[in-house]
Amino acid sequence: MLILVTGGAGFIGSHLVTALLAAGHEVRVLDALLPAAHRTPPPVPVGVDWRHADVRDEEAVADALRGVDAVCHLAAMVGLGKDFADAPAYVGCNDLGTAVLLAGMAEAGVGRLVLASSMVVYGEGRYACARHGVVRPGPRRVPDLDAGAFEPPCPHCGEPLDSGLVDEDAPTDPRNVYAATKLAQEHLAAAWARATGGRAAALRYHNVYGPGMPRDTPYAGVASLFRSALARGEAPRVFEDGGQRRDFVHVRDVAGANHAALDGLTSLPSGTLRAYNVGSGDPHTVGEMATALSTAHGGPPPLITGEYRLGDVRHITASSRRLRDELGWKPGVGFEEGMTEFAGAELRAG
Repeated sequence: MLILVTGGAGFIGSHLVTALLAAGHEVRVLDALLPAAHRTPPPVPVGVDWRHADVRDEEAVADALRGVDAVCHLAAMVGLGKDFADAPAYVGCNDLGTAVLLAGMAEAGVGRLVLASSMVVYGEGRYACARHGVVRPGPRRVPDLDAGAFEPPCPHCGEPLDSGLVDEDAPTDPRNVYAATKLAQEHLAAAWARATGGRAAALRYHNVYGPGMPRDTPYAGVASLFRSALARGEAPRVFEDGGQRRDFVHVRDVAGANHAALDGLTSLPSGTLRAYNVGSGDPHTVGEMATALSTAHGGPPPLITGEYRLGDVRHITASSRRLRDELGWKPGVGFEEGMTEFAGAELRAG
């Protein structure tokens, strides 16, 4: 197939392009090279039809869609950003950009889409109370966070909760601007599918890491921030008490999930969007990840700061069973192997 990859010069996008080329597909890339993610022009892989343009540019999108069989839409601003002043940029890049792309796909008759979504659409993960069963804790309160009480209590009795794996049928509850824009992207894609008879898969990435992550940027993920600190000879600064649980999934496995979703689109009923978690299935705490990186890199041990970001959630770990059962995908890079590789890998200048 000829596949358009928006954001194909980015961290995940570049790995996906490599995987698609290796599988024999033709690849066209559309990327705006936003300064927040790209401080230097990236190398263009041999055989890629490269388009330097913004996904919000209707003419550029229409041109990029000519002859395309399917689209992998990864172009987006990611992370929490610096403060709420970033909100217009997030909405513009993520939601307006997605709307322009989908309108172009409808006009061009392109009916297959793999959308890069995120686990942030869930808000907090899955929690259970010994007395009240599965519950949905509300946003954590500033006085509790200031006091170092980071675990969300049961909303009914205030007792401690047990966290578990969240599946795709869990209610969505975005807790920050980025999360809200990712959920809006899913809703837009679902509306496009219904209106056009298209087929879409929304891949809800969990914490992606690996070679080629951008360094020293407030928009990068926590793994990149820790790795950047170690490259400077500094200790990784771990917020809260380091006990936040996450699912760290290697970027090559995420590229494989995109490929599996592309192949699986034809099995979906027309006019539908199907969501899939993309996680390793092997949760670890942020503190454990920082320690594994520091040890493998030979750097200073992590510094637990007690700081917090109000938009962060405490625990969010994935059940990726749907992706495994329906599309035959499974991760191939284990936590220790992946962190050891990442500790010695080069980071992009951005």
